[in-house]
Amino acid sequence: MTSHLPIVGYQVNEMLVRLPGHVLRDDLVSAGMAALAAAATGFDASTGVPFARYATLRIRGALLDELRGMDWAPRGARAKARAMEGVEERLTTELGRKPSRDELAAAMGVAPEEVDAVKGDVQRAVVSIDAYDGTLADVLPQTGPGPEEALLQNEQIRYLKAAVNALPERLRVVVAGLYLEDRSVADMAAELGVTESRISQLRTEALGLMRDGMNASLEPSLVSSVERPGGVVDRRRQAYFAAVAAHASTGPTASAVVAADALLPSAAPVALTTTAGAGSLPAQRQTGWAHLA
Repeated sequence: MTSHLPIVGYQVNEMLVRLPGHVLRDDLVSAGMAALAAAATGFDASTGVPFARYATLRIRGALLDELRGMDWAPRGARAKARAMEGVEERLTTELGRKPSRDELAAAMGVAPEEVDAVKGDVQRAVVSIDAYDGTLADVLPQTGPGPEEALLQNEQIRYLKAAVNALPERLRVVVAGLYLEDRSVADMAAELGVTESRISQLRTEALGLMRDGMNASLEPSLVSSVERPGGVVDRRRQAYFAAVAAHASTGPTASAVVAADALLPSAAPVALTTTAGAGSLPAQRQTGWAHLA
């Protein structure tokens, strides 16, 4: 719950910009916090849906329910408000300007004070669902990915992590340094004792291998071809593809990493600056996956 508290603030802020100024932020925050607690209690990781996505849906639904609860105006008041809006639109068309309070009251056949009363009811009804052509969900559209898209994204991230973990040691060090630790090319070149251009070459090689390793399982038609199918290079690539698939399906194992390193030897052994296991990477490095994607 602590790490996902910002979701509540984000959802509340997104809704507040579309709501009247007298809507109390604290009321929405309270509803959102309760929904986050309920999401934490009812979350089932086996579904494959990320908790952040699941919690966002629960929080959003709770906020909409809270707004619906604030719509206390009786049916009669909402009917009068719609009737007044229709008359106001007609007078605006006929007069070429917005009608005055007295003109609107005369056209409706009521006293000016009743016009004021109807407008007051509308203002006090924080959100009048019937004032819109659709529901609150239409007024506050869902812009995030749907459940299917979220599952696909989760699968892509899983294979991306597997592709990094299965890289040969030297390439893995370069990728981890540049993308997960935000280190410069010059810094990596100095550590590995090579030129900056060599680091760029290793990065290009690693990213190309990772792309093919992911596509071998996700989009086989996009895998790059090799000059000599069945040759040494092709066999090494196939071994890497198999290691990526193994990491993605069962999690990284020492044997898979060793097999990939043996079949795709580095030019020279180097000391790892990051661990190979996906789960062992510090939390602050996880944002680096976005750069790789």
